[in-house]
Amino acid sequence: MEDLIEIIINIVLTVVCAVISFFQFRNKGFLFNNSYIYASKQERETMDKKPHYRQSGIVFALLSSIHLCIAVLAYAIISSIKEIRK
Repeated sequence: MEDLIEIIINIVLTVVCAVISFFQFRNKGFLFNNSYIYASKQERETMDKKPHYRQSGIVFALLSSIHLCIAVLAYAIISSIKEIRK
């Protein structure tokens, strides 16, 4: 049962990261980038945000891929163990 919960958590994280990545590539929503977060209010207004959105979009797309791979790997291991036990 714990294994199923782990797979579900990874799938939820995959979807969340994919949605954030989608919005980052569309230059929408909060900018999840250290350069933007630590910039002063005046710097934020004059900053070219497009490369920062792109960088954040790539990072969240990679995180989504990693969580999907973990979920698939966990499923493969669990299903093979269950098959062996039969």
